[in-house]
Amino acid sequence: MEWNQTYLMLGSNLGDRAKNLEKAITLIGHRIGVVFKKSSVYETKPWGKSDQPDFLNLALIVRSSLKPNQSLYQALSIEQEMGRNREEKWGARIIDIDLLYVDNAIINTEDLTLPHPGIAQRRFVLEPLTEIAPDFIHPTLKKNHTGLLALCTDPLAVRKL
Repeated sequence: MEWNQTYLMLGSNLGDRAKNLEKAITLIGHRIGVVFKKSSVYETKPWGKSDQPDFLNLALIVRSSLKPNQSLYQALSIEQEMGRNREEKWGARIIDIDLLYVDNAIINTEDLTLPHPGIAQRRFVLEPLTEIAPDFIHPTLKKNHTGLLALCTDPLAVRKL
């Protein structure tokens, strides 16, 4: 069996945000793979649509035997099971699970883009990623997370809890 390192970003800004993250981590452990590394929890301002509650975010590295599209399917399935409603782009949500990387894969299909296209522009993604994988090299930008964070111009507050 082949294993990969799948990098995930989790966020919640509705209900008991911390409990939502914990439930998602448990489900990810059952359906996607072994949670190998977990960042601290960060409280962040909403990105893309500001008139909503603040998020709790964290990053995970999961050791998985799933192919990237299978991991995406499982992530979407977990979101749906937890009550995620996808009516509004960047809207408030119980849970959000984004695939950021699967090893160094570069994928661009209708359903999946890896690496996730928003990584370098989003401080709320880079702060937790830098905590758990500071030296990981972004496969297309050819910079590590520490370097990407230093260049990030996103002004939104990110506070480690």
